[in-house]
Amino acid sequence: MADDWRNGGFGLYVHWPFCEAKCPYCDFNSHVSRNINQKQWLNAYLRELRRSAAETPDRVLNTIFFGGGTPSLMEPDTVAAVIDAARALWRPANDMEITLEANPGSVEAGRFSAYRDAGVNRISMGVQALNDEDLRRLGRIHTVAEARAAFDIARNCFERVSFDLIYARQHQTPDAWRAELTEALSMAIDHLSLYQLTIEEGTAFGDRYAVGKLRGLPEDDSAADMYLATQEICEARGLPAYEVSNHARSGAESQHNLIYWRYGDYVGIGPGAHGRITLNGRKLATETYLSPSAWLNAVETGSGEKQRTALSPQDQANEYLMMGLRVAEGLDIDRFNALSDQALPQDKLSDLVEFGMIEQTNGRLIATKDGRAVLNAVIRELLG
Repeated sequence: MADDWRNGGFGLYVHWPFCEAKCPYCDFNSHVSRNINQKQWLNAYLRELRRSAAETPDRVLNTIFFGGGTPSLMEPDTVAAVIDAARALWRPANDMEITLEANPGSVEAGRFSAYRDAGVNRISMGVQALNDEDLRRLGRIHTVAEARAAFDIARNCFERVSFDLIYARQHQTPDAWRAELTEALSMAIDHLSLYQLTIEEGTAFGDRYAVGKLRGLPEDDSAADMYLATQEICEARGLPAYEVSNHARSGAESQHNLIYWRYGDYVGIGPGAHGRITLNGRKLATETYLSPSAWLNAVETGSGEKQRTALSPQDQANEYLMMGLRVAEGLDIDRFNALSDQALPQDKLSDLVEFGMIEQTNGRLIATKDGRAVLNAVIRELLG
């Protein structure tokens, strides 16, 4: 178990907590601030990198992911300094993937070449919709024209560009989604993240929904039709689902996210970042302070971590199950058994196989296409 993380690899997640505007559906740790001291933030990131690297020496760093928030609001020099420090503190993999999330506004797009020069080699762009009316409903501050222009700039700067779309939006029909997805697939992409709109508590959409003011959300059957159409259309165009919400051509999968889904180790720095690191044979869950100012103050006094929790063998097995069933490759049953203090219930496995929700092949437990459509229910059945 001490080396179990090697099955998934080792990555670094850097959270930039600022956005130009807060989207009404977003429950991520993001804040709007007009005055950001980039030098102060860089110094804090560097302190956290040095602290984390001292605990995890001699590791090969497979990936770096700048998430948020809107990391494309970071100065390119800030991004470059973080990348340079990470490369110096850990051993970089020869094919290290370095992703930066970006919004398709003109300011961010104008920085793409500088991010490339800083070492970023993959962009993940938050397009979210390909019509202006829905972009306004989603609180996005870019237009479709700006998104297309930014995508073209990104494709000229980077070999690997992904973008996100949200479906099951207000007043959206399955036919409209099929047309929009087909349009997205015509943009010479090799990776798409396609998320069904979920209404989260604590968001503006959540507040509106609670008082009956969020109108036009598709019925469950309509949303399910959109999910099934997503799978069929993407697969037919050579971008099958390698994870519940992610589609890619072979070889273009997000290596950083695969570290999560394959239950590797990752350091998380920045406000609200989570991590999983194995130290002295124990897997630890790490959590940082949510508030940007609280995180900065904590870093100044020694560590941005709010807490770390040792995960029991069963906790690790359960997390591996929840992550592993998300990906098309499934999970290694022997690895699960090595982590767990009890085997999966054979009667429930048999029932789920009979219902066509899972299959066991070559020592792996895999959720079928039907199973991934109702994955939360499958996981509840196995862990219940």
